[in-house]
Amino acid sequence: MNPDPDYSAAYLTICTDTEDPADAGTSLVFTIGRGNDVQSAAIRALEPHVIGRDVEEVLADLGGMQKELDGDSQLRWLGPETGVMAMAIGAVVNALWDLRARREGRPLWLTLAMLDPEEILDLVDFRYLTDALTREEAREILQHGAEGREERIAAVRAHGVPAYTTTPGWLGYSDEKLRRLLREARDDGFEMVKLKVGADVDDDVRRLALARAEMGEGFPIAVDANQRWDVAEAIEWLNRLAPHDPYWIEEPTFPGDVLAHAAIRRGVGPLQVATGEQGANRIVFKQLLQAGAIDVLQLDATRVAGIGENVANLLLAAKFGVPVCPHAGGVGLCEMVQHLAFFDAVAIGGEDPRRRIEFVDHLHEHFEVPVRVERGAYRAPEEPGGGARMLEASVRDHEFPGGVVWSGEPA
Repeated sequence: MNPDPDYSAAYLTICTDTEDPADAGTSLVFTIGRGNDVQSAAIRALEPHVIGRDVEEVLADLGGMQKELDGDSQLRWLGPETGVMAMAIGAVVNALWDLRARREGRPLWLTLAMLDPEEILDLVDFRYLTDALTREEAREILQHGAEGREERIAAVRAHGVPAYTTTPGWLGYSDEKLRRLLREARDDGFEMVKLKVGADVDDDVRRLALARAEMGEGFPIAVDANQRWDVAEAIEWLNRLAPHDPYWIEEPTFPGDVLAHAAIRRGVGPLQVATGEQGANRIVFKQLLQAGAIDVLQLDATRVAGIGENVANLLLAAKFGVPVCPHAGGVGLCEMVQHLAFFDAVAIGGEDPRRRIEFVDHLHEHFEVPVRVERGAYRAPEEPGGGARMLEASVRDHEFPGGVVWSGEPA
């Protein structure tokens, strides 16, 4: 579906008027090329809501700030609450959360986890959700999560959150390379891997059989189609793969087609259906869960309108008993989405053994606080902030169009 990927990001820094240049919040929106031009323009369209505002007032009510940005009627007309504008709002909101966490001297996941239930509820816009999740139901989830919070914080710091790796499974690898990367993943402690599928059914059957032989019976091997199929095609294709016991099918069809996901799930059970990396907003996730269309919710750190929207998604998943296994294949997504997963593990979803975070081993060297994965698990970040801040040299060298990697000349 994405034959011309140029891994990129619209990169945002919100500065204050203090004398400290470090008093700033950073976020990014992952794209794959020319979409950056559109995404950056959308972020700039939100400047009137941000420039000149009192920092402390804004940081004290980030739920209100997100609702204000969502409520800009002229920009909302482009959505509403979806697509490029929602992602732009997410960039601004996530940068403000990064600033707040830095001012508190905490990693973002801990800043969120230390909020009391009412403060967390104030981050969520319950409009359009109350037929599936009321504020009172969400309060019960959070009050339950507040019990034993300190013990769970200690547990995630000690043991991390389990990861799975997509590194072995990209299309186009030779059989030898696939086997080698699968062995390396197992040796590194990963207890689940994922293969891309959808280009050629016979080749997919062969590759999955090869992976199953390498990893052994019972080892979780997920497959990811990146939206390739219609319903009938998905069911036929996945039934061809079924003898090799795939763990889940990710993004089998159009990401917002709730009924198609439900039909596929009925047609391929007990194979699990997973989606969410391009889920546009809390309403799409609500419908997927209401319809019994997914077994795994895969939220993304930069696809929706910020932290509050993803808190809503986490609460919805908890209400419906569905595990959250975040998407992390892209620029900075591992660094950012881990904070949502650690917050979920502490305050909402608890110690759900089905929870895993995707891990892709690339581009981490460009970030001030690169993700740490040890023995197949994400280790809790302890440095202040939300994870998106890149090294100054990486930003300088890669900024389009003047960076040295584009121009061939030092910026």
